[in-house]
Amino acid sequence: MSPLQPFDVIATRNIVGEGILWNPHRGELWWTDIESGRMHCYDWSRRALEVYAAPERVGSFGLVAGSRQLITAFASGVALYDVRAGKVDWMVRPPEVVPGIRFNDGRVDRQGRFWCGTMSESAQRPATGNLYSMSRNGHWQRHVKGVRISNGLCMSADGAKLYFADSPTRVIQEYELLEPDGRLGKRREFARTAANASPDGAAIDAEGCLWSAQWGAGCVVRYTPDGEVERTLALPTRQPTCVCFAGPDLDVLCVTTAKENLDAAIMRAEPDAGAVFLYRTDVRGLPESEYQR
Repeated sequence: MSPLQPFDVIATRNIVGEGILWNPHRGELWWTDIESGRMHCYDWSRRALEVYAAPERVGSFGLVAGSRQLITAFASGVALYDVRAGKVDWMVRPPEVVPGIRFNDGRVDRQGRFWCGTMSESAQRPATGNLYSMSRNGHWQRHVKGVRISNGLCMSADGAKLYFADSPTRVIQEYELLEPDGRLGKRREFARTAANASPDGAAIDAEGCLWSAQWGAGCVVRYTPDGEVERTLALPTRQPTCVCFAGPDLDVLCVTTAKENLDAAIMRAEPDAGAVFLYRTDVRGLPESEYQR
């Protein structure tokens, strides 16, 4: 594993930090702490953190073109959310999202659609999660059924492929993304993680490589476009959850983590569990796509 050390640590102590995203228009780094029901905004230039209480737990979100709203996958549905004003405009609350099922990972594709998936909150519950998309005309589609924990959503640099993982399967899938309606086409197994590693949030860099946060294994893995491991970045805590590239040059890898279910002994050994780690890299990310209304 790489010995690269973070140049900064945002000591937020999230229960489950997730969904990290860079807003280049405002120089802000956003993420959610799902289980505390809070949204976090870090001002890059001032190194100042703001925290906002959300009306529901937030699984993921995306930027909205020409707006300060975020398209947001709350626990029960998808809405346009003005975090600072506390205003929520619901778009859809699917009837199949019932107690014990909630929205989790999500990301905007290169064509401006928002993809998000649901998960079962209990390991004993049947795999009844789904993968959905919201198109620019407000059209809501369900694409994949029978999911236990939706994760790893990201898109290839050219927008022709979508990556998605059902975490307990330990497999990252690659789908053809068919235009113009955004249906999923041919699927192939892109990568399979180690026995102790559940694929979590992911991002694509400017070279077309996929960076995957791997829950339980304490690392972020960079895969080539062919699905080969190019490098493994070791973290000082075992539950990384999501990644993005940030900063004016998009050369900072930002990694959210979780302290959920870690006992006192582990927390003493991993005092930064739940923090956000910032790493200077030798590659650059891609600008975050924006939802087009």
